[in-house]
Amino acid sequence: MDNLATAATRVLLVDDDESVRDVISVLLREEGYECVVATSAEMALDLAAAEETPLVISDMKMPGRDGLWLLETFRQKYPDTAVIMLTGYGDTEAAVDCLRRGAVDYLLKPPRLTDLIRAIERALAKRRIELARQRYQRKLERKVRDRTHELRVALHDIASTYQNTLLALVAALDAREHETSDHSQRVVRYTSAIAGVMGISGSELEEIGRGALLHDIGKIGVPDAVLLKPGKLDSSEWLEMRKHPEVGHQMIQNIPFLDTPAQIVLSHQERFDGNGYPRRLRGEEIHIGARIFSVADTLDAMTSDRPYRMGTSFKNAIAEIQRCSKTQFDPEVVKAFMSIGEEGLMRIKAEMKMFKPKTVDELDAEAQAAEDALEHAMSPLSKQEDGELPLVPKGNGRRADA
Repeated sequence: MDNLATAATRVLLVDDDESVRDVISVLLREEGYECVVATSAEMALDLAAAEETPLVISDMKMPGRDGLWLLETFRQKYPDTAVIMLTGYGDTEAAVDCLRRGAVDYLLKPPRLTDLIRAIERALAKRRIELARQRYQRKLERKVRDRTHELRVALHDIASTYQNTLLALVAALDAREHETSDHSQRVVRYTSAIAGVMGISGSELEEIGRGALLHDIGKIGVPDAVLLKPGKLDSSEWLEMRKHPEVGHQMIQNIPFLDTPAQIVLSHQERFDGNGYPRRLRGEEIHIGARIFSVADTLDAMTSDRPYRMGTSFKNAIAEIQRCSKTQFDPEVVKAFMSIGEEGLMRIKAEMKMFKPKTVDELDAEAQAAEDALEHAMSPLSKQEDGELPLVPKGNGRRADA
């Protein structure tokens, strides 16, 4: 018979009968196992605590704590230890109960040598498979955690690239309209500050910020003769200009991550009293992001210089916005706006002067890096790598148990 335990696998034999202990321990040592004996369940636990024990062979009935108690204790404290139960004739029903409680096998006393060795081999082989499965599971969990982290980073990079691309697009639009390059970004900062005071955060705040950034994207469709006219617009020109919310909405409404910003783009010229355009929405019919944006946009428009006029002071702009509460603006939004204060609003504008837009080359490099990271993170988790354990160990692998 091939020897399973070439490196002397440790087996703990638990029986209060000295003659049984002597016979079985001699047989096991002759088969190459390291056999350690215990006369009680308590002594067995002490021995198991001192050194790792792959296999326990325990009598069912012992004085004091019996074999069932020992089995359940091992399942709790040393779940990787295989347990074989020994039982006398007439106790087979109790032995079957042991299997339900986690024993790997049971033998009738006195066991025959061949039955005993085969039971030990089966128990140790089953233990090796279970340990291999646990190692594979842990490795797979680590891989999933690592890939999940990589995916989060990659998606964050992609989102940053999208955002920077939107910034570049809006900066180009501002330049076309002879606005200062940071007009749209100032409006985003004002909008985000008001929304933050109103308790809006997380993804909702980000979506409102994108809506504020893209509010005038529809002006791409407005002819230069109308958009850049230095004087007042006539009625037909105003009709053309007023199309830009709908044009902008049509441009981005089918882009999934811009679904909410598209609603803000469509509604950013609505008024709280229902006298805005294009749909003459009233009160809470208007998206909250659009209601917040209208206050922020008015502030920036009034405090920024234009070719045909100088910007007014923050004090005057704040007073005018407060005056138009309940008509042009949502009073709750105005309340949040007022709580930021003149000093806080001026600080936001001052901070924006330090902003440096990224170049096209920088945006292209970021986009490529983000795409590469996303492709790596999305590679199949099931792909076998060097040194990876198979799901089920191949072969019976007779060897010493670690």
